[in-house]
Amino acid sequence: MPDKLLQPSGPGRPKDPAKRRAILEAAKSLFLRNGYDGSSMDAIAAEAGVSKLTVYSHFTDKETLFSAAVKAKCEEQLPELLFELPAGAPIEAVLLNIGRGFHALISSRESVELHRMMVSLASQDPKLALMFYQAGPQRVLQGMEALLRKADQGGLLQIDDPLMAADQFFSLVKGGAHFRLLIGCCPMLEGETAERHVRGAVGLFLRAYRR
Repeated sequence: MPDKLLQPSGPGRPKDPAKRRAILEAAKSLFLRNGYDGSSMDAIAAEAGVSKLTVYSHFTDKETLFSAAVKAKCEEQLPELLFELPAGAPIEAVLLNIGRGFHALISSRESVELHRMMVSLASQDPKLALMFYQAGPQRVLQGMEALLRKADQGGLLQIDDPLMAADQFFSLVKGGAHFRLLIGCCPMLEGETAERHVRGAVGLFLRAYRR
């Protein structure tokens, strides 16, 4: 029976946050291990230790669950609070925190495996690729765009196109090291090497946009 035929009809008891977290963790694990098509809602329910009906009570279908799992992974390293710009906060410190979080996110085993999976699926399922982009990369980009717009309005930076600048910032943090990591020809940057890489990216960005 198709997964979507078992969607719950109408409200029920209040949803358990702990079960939601367990479902998301199970979904992330199975999607990476078995791919999107190889991960059924039955298997995710079993991995999470809940019933299939419980999975559907939190997430209406597998696409919604996949999107939520991608968003949850991004929020682990880049919570929305990270994109705030407190009054009086040094812009360099704010950008360094974002750069460190973003670098840790894209370098994690889960992120690398998910990226590889999405590249392999891109030509087969453009809809799924778009869902992935909207749930993860686009959300992060929009958060950075809003922060840079605020920095420009506050006189901390001079930026005519905050969206383009946000894209440039994350491209600098990725650098060639991220591509080499994706194709498996070098290990992830860690410790002082990673810190030097992030500081270099932030320094270059500030030289381009500081007033």
